[in-house]
Amino acid sequence: MTLSRDTIKALPKVVLHEHLDGVLRPATILELAKDAHYTKLPASEPAALAAWFHRGESKGSLVKYLEGFAHTIAVMQTEEALERVAYEQVEDLADDGVVYFETRFAPVFHTRKGLTHQQAVAAVLKGLERGRKACNVRSGLIISAMRNMNVSLEMAELAVDFRQRGVVGFDLAGEEGGYPPKKHIDAFHYIQRENFNITLHAGEGYGKESIWQAIQYCGAHRIGHGTRLIDDIAVVDGKVARLGDLAQYVLDKRIPIETCLTSNVDTGAVPSFAQHPFGVLYRERFRMTLNTDNRLMSGTSMTREFQAAAKTFHLTLDDLEKITINAMKSAFIGYHERCDYIYKVIKPGYAKARG
Repeated sequence: MTLSRDTIKALPKVVLHEHLDGVLRPATILELAKDAHYTKLPASEPAALAAWFHRGESKGSLVKYLEGFAHTIAVMQTEEALERVAYEQVEDLADDGVVYFETRFAPVFHTRKGLTHQQAVAAVLKGLERGRKACNVRSGLIISAMRNMNVSLEMAELAVDFRQRGVVGFDLAGEEGGYPPKKHIDAFHYIQRENFNITLHAGEGYGKESIWQAIQYCGAHRIGHGTRLIDDIAVVDGKVARLGDLAQYVLDKRIPIETCLTSNVDTGAVPSFAQHPFGVLYRERFRMTLNTDNRLMSGTSMTREFQAAAKTFHLTLDDLEKITINAMKSAFIGYHERCDYIYKVIKPGYAKARG
């Protein structure tokens, strides 16, 4: 069957990797900037501001890609702003057919005007819960620590403190080069002792060693991006000839890869969609998922990510269903809840699409 945009948009989708400070509506940024008396925005009307953030196609540089976060973070310094952004995130994802998502943010970036880490987390959770009631879309919040800061243990403790209120896991983000994840091993050991969930940004801007450390030193249950896992795989004429020990381990242990196609091209992690390792890894039966990363910066949506994947890697409706089920299997919520989503929401949704 033809996978039209409308068909794909109507499909139930699951997002595991999306950043709260990378999904703001341009109009909301302008309004929040006015409220905060923030005068450094590069444009003064929504379309022009969106175009500035969407420069991704010509960037190919993580440093340039990250420039936009200075502006989004600047306008997310109050409880009201954080709650609004979280609520609108639910609205926008619900409109795109998303039935469950996990969003992540680093509380350390939202204390410039006096908010405590606890207040920042509580405000985001309030917005997500309000969105759940309005849109009937469940979500989980992941607390991110930063590789270049020495507060990862504090962030890990914060994540555990809020686990009964909607926080579902702990993440490590930021520049990989020069900041290996094993430097934050105390935080990860704490999370492990608390029987909690771990995902790490790894293998995006740095090699397979980053992925290895994330798994074997830090106990990662999922890998964010993971594009450089392909460095541990011998590929001949587009087909896998041999898996290295790390790639074999990731495959055998069913460690999910949080793929973000458009973002990876925008940041230069891969040269193009066609050269993205997703296709090779998916065909080899790695547990691959599709995600947005930062919808504002990449000018994307889950519908667009599905379209790009379907076109580039010749995916069928069955493939998209498998990828969505992969994501739901890998979500940081309870087993029975995951099963309910798979059998009561995702499978019926795809059956409806088949007519």
